[in-house]
Amino acid sequence: MTTRFTRRRLITTGLAAAAGVSGLAAAARLADRYGLIPPDSGGIYGVGETLTYAAQRILMSGHSLAREFGRSDISKHPIVNGGPPETDAYQRLLAGKFSDCRLQVDGLVARPSSLSLGDLMRLPSRTQITHQACEEGWSFIAEWTGVALSDVLGLAGVSTRAKYVMIFPFEGTKIMWDSLDMPDAFHPQTLLAYGMNGVELPPGHGAPVRLRMPRQLGYKSVKYLSRISVVESVKDVGEGLGASGPQFGYSWYAGI
Repeated sequence: MTTRFTRRRLITTGLAAAAGVSGLAAAARLADRYGLIPPDSGGIYGVGETLTYAAQRILMSGHSLAREFGRSDISKHPIVNGGPPETDAYQRLLAGKFSDCRLQVDGLVARPSSLSLGDLMRLPSRTQITHQACEEGWSFIAEWTGVALSDVLGLAGVSTRAKYVMIFPFEGTKIMWDSLDMPDAFHPQTLLAYGMNGVELPPGHGAPVRLRMPRQLGYKSVKYLSRISVVESVKDVGEGLGASGPQFGYSWYAGI
């Protein structure tokens, strides 16, 4: 039995025992001891959010993979939830086929950068056929092509102080901003997708670039990316909950 597995089982058993015997608050304190507290841990649902995040982080610590499908499983009519930005700036980029578009990478990195769509496409590409799982019914299976977020972060040189990667869409969009922790940021299936079903990513699905995180619910796969920022804390961003979603009842961690 490996040391990692022994520790993982001990922590998981401890969480379960604390929740069952001493109450949820005690289990949350145990999670805190191991640094497994999500940004939205406050409020009336905070203890539940903490236990969900802590348990999944422990059980999935070996970079478990979301299921991948075959081409015959691709949905014939992938559902679009919401339209692209209506701002003049986005419409100009769309008209120019995003040749002038830049993805900013900043924060706790050694080499801040401004990447064009061409720059991203010159990096090693990855393709996956995965399920876009939406709790509101906007679900489908599609083939996604892009660059691993870990490759982009590796080129930028992430600081050892980093704990979260903030994901921001273009201004003027109705898409919510979000963030992910470092295990998800460096997960091999976490993509910056610029292609879908063998063609360029359609505007309705997040062109020019969207995040794809098949191990979490669809709302975490932010569309219309404009900026990635590596940070140590999310407390000074928005309401300090790690995303805009928790203000509207969505969990920061949406693991499936």
